[in-house]
Amino acid sequence: MPRPPRRLPKSHAMIVAPQPEAVEAGATMLAAGGNALDAALACALAQGVVDPLMCGIGGIATLQILDPASGTHLVINGLGTCPGAARPEMWAADFLGECPDGFGYRVKGYVNECGAQAVTVPGAVRVYADAHARLGRKPWASLFDGAIGFAEEGWIIRPHVHAMLTLDERPYGRMSYPEKLATTEDGKRLYLRPDGTPKRLGETVRNPELAATLRRLAAGGAEEFYHGSIARQIVAAMEARGGLITAADLAGFRPAIAPPLLVPYRGYTLALPEPPAGGVVVGEMLRILERFDLTALGHNTPDYIQVVAEAMKIAGIDKEAHVGDPAFQPVPVERLLSDAHADAAAARIRRGERASLSRATTDAPNTTHVSCVDADGMMVSMTHTLAVPSGLIPPGSGFMLNGAMNWMDPRPGRPGSIAPGKRRYSSMTPTIVLEGGQPVATLGAPGGAWITVAVAQVLLNLLDWGMGMQEAVMAPRFSATSETIDLSNRIPRATERALQAMGYPTKRSYQSYAFAGVHGITLWDGTAEGGADPQRDGYAAGV
Repeated sequence: MPRPPRRLPKSHAMIVAPQPEAVEAGATMLAAGGNALDAALACALAQGVVDPLMCGIGGIATLQILDPASGTHLVINGLGTCPGAARPEMWAADFLGECPDGFGYRVKGYVNECGAQAVTVPGAVRVYADAHARLGRKPWASLFDGAIGFAEEGWIIRPHVHAMLTLDERPYGRMSYPEKLATTEDGKRLYLRPDGTPKRLGETVRNPELAATLRRLAAGGAEEFYHGSIARQIVAAMEARGGLITAADLAGFRPAIAPPLLVPYRGYTLALPEPPAGGVVVGEMLRILERFDLTALGHNTPDYIQVVAEAMKIAGIDKEAHVGDPAFQPVPVERLLSDAHADAAAARIRRGERASLSRATTDAPNTTHVSCVDADGMMVSMTHTLAVPSGLIPPGSGFMLNGAMNWMDPRPGRPGSIAPGKRRYSSMTPTIVLEGGQPVATLGAPGGAWITVAVAQVLLNLLDWGMGMQEAVMAPRFSATSETIDLSNRIPRATERALQAMGYPTKRSYQSYAFAGVHGITLWDGTAEGGADPQRDGYAAGV
């Protein structure tokens, strides 16, 4: 007799992320009785160990949390701030131009990319601690168990990590990663072989110094990072290498905490992070696209791609013109998300007008994400990053500092220009979807400028096309962050030729799964379904 099909048990708690080790740490926390926030933070701390060029305690983070039990729904935005000694004109004379791929700015000597002057005040640890103090269930110290274990016992070089270790960005005006890793003795010892080449696939990384740092952080809390011995290590590294961050910068850092932007879309509500994160850009795209019958156009047909790409470009133009740190200049969020603005944009698209967007300059793809839901319905979506990693590891600490000053525009007088205490626009868009006031999906992505266009497309796949989360994140994507429409290699050439016949320049990616790495979970009818983008190495684990 034929064997009946095996049915996996339904999961009511789930975590998804791009790193298998980090998913393991989060799932272990869920199984031990931790809530979605505990699990997401345990995952994030492990991500900083096993994906050291993507994120870490020296990085920055944006976290969205919805807790139905307490009625809490907040975004904790820990984007890094410029040090107090930073000045708008500090690199103006050395400005060489925007990087040709749109990821940052070129300044003579790489000082805004690599080394001590590249570092903004790290915000990730404050985000973790503030969120945990509000809604964590398990003790703070228990969140570190998985991360410490991987740092001590070691982890193996995976395909995506290896791709980053070997990345040569010199054609785009940035350093190669082997060069960057060689700028400190710790970087050379941890990630390079004796001959100076990056460690290879399957080789092991052990980082006992990071394990010791994490133990201090577990015992002393965030104060250890911003006031204590870890702070002193960071300041010493700054002083030794001509950096700008001081003890006062670290002690004074506070994340921005606010309710999310709530944007209607076809009967759902999109909960998105406010500026300077990327939520307003995703919201504007979806508000425009709500004016079209997208399913009548056919998924990823030339007509569909044209309409969605024009919405991407319009939102990109508005982002470049208006979206920065609202503490320094007003951001017209209500106007950008208004019916009138969406109606006018949709009318332009229907008339056949083409938006003109020069290559958008924004953050780098050195980022990661975690989404989690627990059995009580708490949802967490967090994106965190090192931006363009600085390469600077404070001696003996084991962790790398961010290089987010590369995001700041060296030209004074612009929305993204340098100023003391200023945060730069970031595409990071940790998202939660509500239906009738109840959370039904959580998602987000690493991927720099592609984050907003990728999250928007996955939301369309879920809400317009009725796809499951795994299908939604795997469907071929495209991107319009410039005049050119970039296409996944799984979009047929006939479609590309049709777009070219419409007058659009196109560029085909060599990747089958391209343009950010979306990870998410749906919770239809109380059952969790996860999706992990195949371009990364992770998976979704149900508990």
